[in-house]
Amino acid sequence: MAHSNGNHLVVHKDPKSVGSEAFRTLRTNLQFASPDKPLKTILMTSTGPGEGKSTVMANLAIAFAQSGQNTLLVDCDLRRPNVHRIFGMHNGLGLTSHLVGEAGIEQVMMDPGLPNLTVIPAGPIPPNPSEILGSNAMKEFVAKVKSQYDMVLLDAPPVVAVTDAQILSPLADGVLLTVAAGETPKELALQAKSLLQQAQANILGVVLNRLNPEDQKEYQYYYYYYGESAGARDD
Repeated sequence: MAHSNGNHLVVHKDPKSVGSEAFRTLRTNLQFASPDKPLKTILMTSTGPGEGKSTVMANLAIAFAQSGQNTLLVDCDLRRPNVHRIFGMHNGLGLTSHLVGEAGIEQVMMDPGLPNLTVIPAGPIPPNPSEILGSNAMKEFVAKVKSQYDMVLLDAPPVVAVTDAQILSPLADGVLLTVAAGETPKELALQAKSLLQQAQANILGVVLNRLNPEDQKEYQYYYYYYGESAGARDD
């Protein structure tokens, strides 16, 4: 399972690890979530900062890539970008560089050293993240990469804190919400759900992150639909 230990981020690249198995399960559930219209673009958000959404998204990207799908992971958190740190990349050139016309798409695509996976860091932090993410340039960017990749994963800022995830959600085929086990208040998870619904997002489900160590022997992640639960589980 992907997890954080202080400032140390753990990304499971070994397909035989227990954590990788959890992400393969999540990947499979997502593939069955929309049988009539396959998901090609998935947005990940969280209720608030520090819930591990970027690490979860990085591991999910690796799981899709390991299945043979040509996968693109884009850091759309233009306020507190973290994807470049997870993969040990620089952030001097990235999504914002392309959206403001300073670089072509190919110039901002980075190779993390894993087959079938490409990463686009956030790039320099702009003074107006919401405006840039809501621009026509962003819509054109998503449309173009969707035609080039089997799976496009967008790592967005927390939905309760800022409006960026709501702005981006119409560009995605589906949205996943990460919540921290035992940390995220149920009321906050419900508020996050409501905000996404207001944006008419296709909410796919919730990833429960950071389970207690004694529970990890039995399960690593819960993935379930909002039809099964109104918010973060209490059990």
